[in-house]
Amino acid sequence: MDLPKFLLGDNTDYSDNIFIIHTEFPRFIINLIDDEIEWLEDFQGEDQKQLESEVVTLIDLASKFYDREMERYKEE
Repeated sequence: MDLPKFLLGDNTDYSDNIFIIHTEFPRFIINLIDDEIEWLEDFQGEDQKQLESEVVTLIDLASKFYDREMERYKEE
């Protein structure tokens, strides 16, 4: 199965939250309301260094994905 890099998620148990799921390494779920990240990977050594250098960019990309999706919903 070919998955998109980002997925938009919601859950009625957390109705005020907006979740973006990043499906590529390093996989994570970010709550855009408070920028809390849940990592779906176990990091060690070099992976930790790579993560630290990429985290700001990944959060920015997740936010841009969300903005783009919301614009597309408005257009429909």
